[in-house]
Amino acid sequence: MKNVGENETDLESGRFDRDRERSSKSSRVKFNNQALLSGLAYCLSSCSMILVNKYVLSSYDFNAGISLMLYQNFVSVLIVSSLSVLGVISTEPLTWRLIKVWLPVNFIFVGMLITSMFSLRYINVAMVTVLKNFTNVITAVGEMYLFNKHHGNSVWAALFLMIISAISGGITDLAFNAVGYTWQIINCFLTASYSLTLRRVMDTAKQVTKSGNLNEFSMVLLNNTLSLPLGLLLIFVFNEVDYLYTTPLLRMPTFWLVMTFSGFLGLAISFTSMWFLHQTGATTYSLVGSLNKIPLSVAGIVLFHVPTSLENSASIFFGLVAGVLFARAKIKDRTQS
Repeated sequence: MKNVGENETDLESGRFDRDRERSSKSSRVKFNNQALLSGLAYCLSSCSMILVNKYVLSSYDFNAGISLMLYQNFVSVLIVSSLSVLGVISTEPLTWRLIKVWLPVNFIFVGMLITSMFSLRYINVAMVTVLKNFTNVITAVGEMYLFNKHHGNSVWAALFLMIISAISGGITDLAFNAVGYTWQIINCFLTASYSLTLRRVMDTAKQVTKSGNLNEFSMVLLNNTLSLPLGLLLIFVFNEVDYLYTTPLLRMPTFWLVMTFSGFLGLAISFTSMWFLHQTGATTYSLVGSLNKIPLSVAGIVLFHVPTSLENSASIFFGLVAGVLFARAKIKDRTQS
């Protein structure tokens, strides 16, 4: 668009104002389209990742969750490294100083992924999404005691509803599995610990990078690269090697295709979440993330033919609504502060 001084005749005839308005509407439509597209991509990749993991672990009866995590992270490292070499994205070099700073939080990251795999093997997708609400409860309590952060009454009310829905959902779960529930509770603690420690570690890590910054692509590469040797060690600790050696699944091309697809989806979540967050903001991102659990839960019940009852379905729906209320309450708290 030209400046005002160059458009005196257009200003006099009114054409410049119309052109500016038309350009403004065009950019607004473009922004809305970008936001919508990025939001749909984020929701699709997020839902697909959990459903594909459930499919691999349950429908294929693949009893090696650590190996699945390891392969997915390997695919992510391969893709991010290739994009970095080609100059499509920029990443920080993995120096020893950076690795030493990041290693403690990476242990939590790996534990978070593995326990998620273990719980998903035994629990249906809908109950996993409801039980994940415990993460919000633990995080809120951790923020209060560790960072002296105070939450509003609406936040605590939503957290209370989450606890009630999770307990009632577990009681009415027709496919209740104590092992799966135990792994999911551990996962909630690890996920909360990861979110509580990540910011502090990020600030320290930035000080030891060459550029003084640490973008999201560098964190994806750092987390996934450091997870490879740790995951390889855990495969031997949990004795998955014997299972991998005997299972016929690794001789099926279709199984490898699904495994590789899950690796692409894992990386797609990182990319689409960053894209969506850039196009909208933390407020919309958190709200859409909560709303995204509703179609995911329905899809999990329908696709995997989960036995359910009216009481259990009501508990699941109650928990999902509580998640949305929690996101709205956090948004309100953030706006007031």
